[in-house]
Amino acid sequence: MNKKDWPLRWDLLLRYRLIEIIALWEGRLTTNHLCDTFGIGRQQASKDINEYLRSVGPGNLEYDKHLKGYKPTNSFTPQITSGDADEYLHLLHRNQELSHTFEHLNLSVANTTVIQAPLRNLRPNIIRPLVQAAREQKRVEVDYVSLNHPDREGRIITPHTLVFTGVRWHVRAFCEKNMDYRDFVLSRFRGEPELLGHSTKSAEGDINWNTKVTVRLKPDPRLTPAKRKIITEDYGMERGALRITTRGPLLQYALNQLQLDPHVLTGKPSAQQIVIDNFDAIKEWLFT
Repeated sequence: MNKKDWPLRWDLLLRYRLIEIIALWEGRLTTNHLCDTFGIGRQQASKDINEYLRSVGPGNLEYDKHLKGYKPTNSFTPQITSGDADEYLHLLHRNQELSHTFEHLNLSVANTTVIQAPLRNLRPNIIRPLVQAAREQKRVEVDYVSLNHPDREGRIITPHTLVFTGVRWHVRAFCEKNMDYRDFVLSRFRGEPELLGHSTKSAEGDINWNTKVTVRLKPDPRLTPAKRKIITEDYGMERGALRITTRGPLLQYALNQLQLDPHVLTGKPSAQQIVIDNFDAIKEWLFT
């Protein structure tokens, strides 16, 4: 099939893309994926999968009775996706712009562009076990590297959520070494994670994850009243402040997206533009 000349309706193209992305990155595709995403019946979903196998990606999928779903074959070759991890991870991040989601198919909107962060080195054989472990609440043995420990270090973790920070992806998981919930950058896993047994740890037990924190932002007071008014309108502030509520462990990432360093006041108020108005209330959630 020629990617430059799609003989497909838009709705079919979306469904076939979902088939490829879910099968490649989760390792298990069922009719429920199509039914739940597009609001179609099971019969139509089954027809879509069969039609994909017949005319789009012959030999790409095989039915696994144990998984009760389709899995990618060893010869799987993406036909209407690029096979990049970002396609799957941005599918999870559903509020991303469509122009970004379909960038690899050259379906961008005229006069519109999206700045892309460099792609991290992510592989399906890393993502699949982590997704499965999170879905089934299982422990998983991994090799992990960090700036503090550049050599491979064995860990046993229980993942519960994949997180996109705006720049990179990480998994929130309980770490048996630290006996606490931590963030693990997906591109720093080495080898292939090994699924273990059931875990008693889950997202419900992650107290910090379930704690909501509100940061209050206001225009930089060094600006003139007229300039502060512009900033107020830029951010849609109410009563002179913008309140952002997020999970505690995600607060620093939210500030990073705003290019706001809570510990530093830049020399130029026109560059800083906004400041934190309740630093003492949120400082325990900031990276040191």
